[in-house]
Amino acid sequence: MRHLAVPTPTSTREELLALLREGGRGAANRQAERLRELFVALERAMPADLSAPGALEQLEGVWELRWSSSSQPYLAVGPWIENLQLLAPSLGRGMNLLRLPGPLGPVAGIAVEAAIKVESSQRVQVRFQRGGWLGPRLGDIRLQLLRRVQQPFPAWLDITVLDDELRLCRGNAGTLFALLRRPDLSITTLLPETPAQPETPADGPAPEA
Repeated sequence: MRHLAVPTPTSTREELLALLREGGRGAANRQAERLRELFVALERAMPADLSAPGALEQLEGVWELRWSSSSQPYLAVGPWIENLQLLAPSLGRGMNLLRLPGPLGPVAGIAVEAAIKVESSQRVQVRFQRGGWLGPRLGDIRLQLLRRVQQPFPAWLDITVLDDELRLCRGNAGTLFALLRRPDLSITTLLPETPAQPETPADGPAPEA
């Protein structure tokens, strides 16, 4: 009798990475059912622990969204857009950034900046603060037009799987996110130089974490 191979955490991770990488941005959407199965299996096999030594350093960086279970336009994954998430727990800052891929990417993007705080072994609290247009650098000056956003509900991100290449997480609305690290991009280059001030009045809606 022929025995079927039992998937290991390593093989599950490798299959998930392959689906996220192959075919370019948006291709993984065609494998949504299989991705969801692998997502849940890896959460059980390799749960993240942000209290472990080195975990926060591993979390810090620029990540690109390669698949999500959401149908919201700002959480879309496609060949026409780079959907980036910057996490800097060392600074208490984070940012979602939508921009064009390729050489036009640094010219302009739509950004939502947040204050972040690690609350438990997996949960990161997110307080959206301002959003708008983030433009290119002209010398030492970064062109930007950001305004305060209102967050009428608590927001958080549960980091369920984390390693040097892959991050899986769940948003406060239950959305699943699969992201790949972008080692070619720098947080210090992409983040606005001046953090938002929390005491400024809010005047606009905020998205899901």
